[in-house]
Amino acid sequence: MFNSLSGRFLILTVIFVMLAEVLIFVPSIARFREDYLLARLERAQIASLALEADDMISPELEAELLTNAEVYNVVLRRDEIRQLALSSPIPSPITASYDMRDPSGMTLIADALRTLINPEERIIRVLGNPVREGGLLIEVTMDEMPLRSAMLEYGRNILILSAFISITTAVLLFLAVQILLVRPIKGVVSHMKSYAKAPEDARQIITPTAGVKELRDAEESLQMMQTQLTGALKQKERLAQLGGAVAKVSHDLRNILTSAQLFTDRIESSDDPLVKRMAPKLVNSITRAVNLCETTLAFGRVEEPAPRLNRINIGNLVSEVIEAERLAVGDYDLSFSEDIPATMTIRADGEQLFRVLFNLIRNARQAVMATGQPGEIAVRAEENDEAWCLTITDTGPGLPPKAQEHLFQPFQGGVRKGGSGLGLVISADLIRGHGGRLELQRTDETGTAFAIQLPKQDVALAPAAE
Repeated sequence: MFNSLSGRFLILTVIFVMLAEVLIFVPSIARFREDYLLARLERAQIASLALEADDMISPELEAELLTNAEVYNVVLRRDEIRQLALSSPIPSPITASYDMRDPSGMTLIADALRTLINPEERIIRVLGNPVREGGLLIEVTMDEMPLRSAMLEYGRNILILSAFISITTAVLLFLAVQILLVRPIKGVVSHMKSYAKAPEDARQIITPTAGVKELRDAEESLQMMQTQLTGALKQKERLAQLGGAVAKVSHDLRNILTSAQLFTDRIESSDDPLVKRMAPKLVNSITRAVNLCETTLAFGRVEEPAPRLNRINIGNLVSEVIEAERLAVGDYDLSFSEDIPATMTIRADGEQLFRVLFNLIRNARQAVMATGQPGEIAVRAEENDEAWCLTITDTGPGLPPKAQEHLFQPFQGGVRKGGSGLGLVISADLIRGHGGRLELQRTDETGTAFAIQLPKQDVALAPAAE
């Protein structure tokens, strides 16, 4: 119960109400004490009037007057003359004096608390102003114990009343919170649990019914989130089904195109001028189609294995990629440069890193050759205490704005005509599987630079396709 919202609200309500009652109790008990002492002064003044009416009163009457006033002595001062009006034997010396003529609030509270905590029997002197201008000063001597007993009884009554008010208020607030807050919140939680069991079922989406504005806002936000999530799940399911179908079609189409590619290789050897003119275009078209099928299948392999980390010489790996690209360059005026320390080794999966470098360098080579101008591709490697850094720079025309906007999105970030835009997506996934990142460092009319960062620290590597 104490861990629930309503239970904690109940406890806080009782605490705050009792605190408020304590803040009321202290000044109340001080006011009660003041009224008690002023009443004794008034009674003493009335008793002294009997002496003024008849100077000769019997000792028995004087004792009765003092008993009724609950004091031992009454001193009344008129016209600067202090006189003992009524008196009786005092059982013990006077231990304290209290001036009730114009006390401050803090003084009254402090005196009241001292009276409550002091259990000893004491004789006190009380001074005050006579009522109805009956003199300049009235002073009485009295026993403090009856005052303390009356204050304790009054305090008990106040505390009992405070406890009753606190409990009643707490119960009412508890019921109000249960009805206005806890019950609607439980309803929202119940809707969330039902929705979690079948998020694809649109019937499980919550319908806002709360009357409290804040709760209704929460229900409306939850409704919007559930609506979007249900739509996304349906779309994801359809895309998964479509992706499976595309993968199957791409696989079969790749096999067909591979066979067609073998026939086009023979057609190129034909002596027919028309065939010689059309064959290269046919070969390029089929090659692009095969490449599209292969990249689509590679992207569809969501079960890409986690990288197998080994120490590899990055210079040798880059050289291997560049040698393969030099064959594709042929007689074109394109140079390659490597700025890599000869002994530099990194911790990575050599096969996966080869695929990444091959994608980036091939894209750079195609970008430069598309301009028809001489160019250069540079690969630089460096390291610091935290990571290995590889930079691939080209002197191509730079990436167009649309390609930059969708750079790492499948089927949208392609620059080359006929490209799928999957190369960078797959490369980024592989680098992310190493715990690193692939990012576009710069791109403008002078060229493009991509940067790869691989961390040195041992971390739990995420799957490449995560």
